Amino acid sequence: MNIKPLADRVLILPAPAEEKTVSGIIIPDTAKEKPLQGEVVAVGNGTKDEDMILKVGDTVLYGKYSGTELEFDGVKYLIMRQSDVLAKLG
Repeated sequence: MNIKPLADRVLILPAPAEEKTVSGIIIPDTAKEKPLQGEVVAVGNGTKDEDMILKVGDTVLYGKYSGTELEFDGVKYLIMRQSDVLAKLG
């Protein structure tokens, strides 16, 4: 990974969007909702006021409109502040 977030930012790989409902109905691309969870793939060092709580490999939940989307080597990521992360799973 050549991306290193600065300060209190984290780089997240969003979970893939659901392709089908539980009952088997296929969801078209235009109706898919953005996933609201993902895996942390890189973290910054934190700031003098806020320590970095998240670490690489954590699965997190984030808000619907949180972060900035970016694409690197054909993979879409989100970069956001640690404070934009709502919860850590597991």
